[in-house]
Amino acid sequence: MATTLDNLDQLAASQFEGYLVRKDLVRKYSRQYPVPTYVVEFMLGRYCASVVEEEINEGLTIVERQLKDRTVRTGEEELFKARAREKGSVKLIDIVRARLDAKNDCFVAELPSLALKDVRIDDDLVKNHERMLTDGFYAEVTLSYDASIALERGGRPFAIDSLRAIQLSKADAINVLIKARRQFTADEWKRLLLRSIGFEPDAFTERGKWVTLLRMVPFVESNYNMVELGPRGTGKSHLYQQISPYAHLISGGKATVAKMFVNNASGQRGLVCQYDVVCFDEISGVSFDQKDGVNILKGYMESGEFSRGKESIRASGGIVMVGNFDVDIEQQQRVGHLLSPLPVEMRDDTAFMDRLHAYLPGWDFPKLNPNDHFTDHFGLVSDFLSECWNQLRVGSRVTALQGRVNFGGALSGRDLTAVNKTISGLIKLLYPDPEMPIPDEELEDLIKVALECRRRVKEQQKKCLKTEFRNTHFSYTMGEDGVEKFVSTPELHSEDKIDADPLPPGQVWCISPGSSEAGPSLYRIEVTTGPGSGVKILNHPVPAPFRESVRYAEQNLYARAKELVGDRDPRSHEFSIQLRAMDNDRTGASLGLPVLVALCSGLVERSTKGGLIIAGALNLGGSVEPLSNAVTIVELAVEKGADTILMPVSARKQLFDLSDDMATKINVQFYSETQDAFFKGLIE
Repeated sequence: MATTLDNLDQLAASQFEGYLVRKDLVRKYSRQYPVPTYVVEFMLGRYCASVVEEEINEGLTIVERQLKDRTVRTGEEELFKARAREKGSVKLIDIVRARLDAKNDCFVAELPSLALKDVRIDDDLVKNHERMLTDGFYAEVTLSYDASIALERGGRPFAIDSLRAIQLSKADAINVLIKARRQFTADEWKRLLLRSIGFEPDAFTERGKWVTLLRMVPFVESNYNMVELGPRGTGKSHLYQQISPYAHLISGGKATVAKMFVNNASGQRGLVCQYDVVCFDEISGVSFDQKDGVNILKGYMESGEFSRGKESIRASGGIVMVGNFDVDIEQQQRVGHLLSPLPVEMRDDTAFMDRLHAYLPGWDFPKLNPNDHFTDHFGLVSDFLSECWNQLRVGSRVTALQGRVNFGGALSGRDLTAVNKTISGLIKLLYPDPEMPIPDEELEDLIKVALECRRRVKEQQKKCLKTEFRNTHFSYTMGEDGVEKFVSTPELHSEDKIDADPLPPGQVWCISPGSSEAGPSLYRIEVTTGPGSGVKILNHPVPAPFRESVRYAEQNLYARAKELVGDRDPRSHEFSIQLRAMDNDRTGASLGLPVLVALCSGLVERSTKGGLIIAGALNLGGSVEPLSNAVTIVELAVEKGADTILMPVSARKQLFDLSDDMATKINVQFYSETQDAFFKGLIE
């Protein structure tokens, strides 16, 4: 059962001695015994945290014996009780819950696997482990039996003499992590994180890896609220149920206000006070026992506080909602919005949506196949990793953005808060050492992911209330002189579709008026600029009509550079142009003006407006050629999904023949000459 160590295994072994475990062993034993993965890893981490095969085998013997002797399988309850009576005590691994017995002024514990609900427990044990008063936690328990008490009327013969929580409590865990992280590249560290929760990174797409990393953010960022909807079988709840004792999973059903927040009768704090992450599984079936339950949750998600009775209580537990999305994404966007699987009280409440810091695209994560997606390599022991995550929750890493990034005007205050929290969480995961420098390209990746996940929330708000959430064009700029870049959500954006997002600098949508053989056709022109000189067309072979359009645009740019691009010198730049034909005609005829706009846009590093199509031909002297079929061009623009078309003013009279229906579907703007067209095509 030996595993061949790869480079990442060897690097991890050199930096995390005693904190690694082979993940295929975890899967083997977690399936055999009725306990979560992190309990099995706790045992394996204690006895098998080695890459030496002999030491692993010795440790496995101990782990197998302890799991066999201390876990209670269905039907073995009475056997364990009998052993406790016969020997005086027995050791077992079980969830420990406790409650106050007010009649007798004492605490009693519950051990579910033995069906015992009235086990004596010392007050100090309860005080030191308050989580047993909410929904309990896994622990190694020494359970004793007192025959003399059993003879008393109403006696409670069973007692918990001692317990050891299944979690790591070493204060220096984070220091070990920080020191070791310095020896890994960013990619190696991402791969190790994925292996540490049981996945093999090579089996996932880049977007699948990002979804996995985003699932970890609530563990390191306080009061982080997230939703993930996607197909069944993608492991959405796995991380919150199996990996960390600091997370609690609520399966679909009723959630009580007392259990979630505070029990007014006893004063006992609820799950959000006791856990780092509270996850609602099968969110569509969740409901609260009180009418104001959702409002209390909404208020807590906003401020991290809730008020029950006289006092206001602060907590840091994040709220995660996961659920199944059984319909096609495109179809759902046509008939509703992507938060429809939420309960009725939440699904159309834009104020509730605003509290969500991120919406993860669960449809980008594959259905898990044990043969492909689970790793047989080494990863960090879960209890060590979860303890480090818990210690990383203190503070924020938003300072890493100062002076390096500016966000666009479309982001509201809540949007900025959400994006900053996501970026902070990802930085903590990938760069746990605050002193470690973050390269610009790595930081930019985190920014794009955070903006996309928050924009997805915003788009659903827009579906519900267009008037209030009109502008969803999220953008950012790296550095003081950087180019403003726009971030879209892939399910709304397509490279071959005209959408409302501004295009990157140097790109324009345009329509060629066509010829007698072919009607108007849609094209996308993409220009990149760099040092050098001249214009290079990347299409092979280059259609002669398009070559002519580029030549006219180039000459007009050189001749009118000052009025078009100011102090930028087009002769000291090389332009690379690619023409992408979206219809049958591929000649690229009469596109001189759109090419000129693309060249100028790339040179001044300004984006062109979203949803915009440009039409117009140039001659060598710089005059705009008239269009002979303006109505047909506008009709094609409407068909392609544009909301604005930019045309020469000479076409205005032709458009009197445009039907009323077409005239209501698109905004027609006119230009008089090249400079007017260029500035009307740029975003403001």
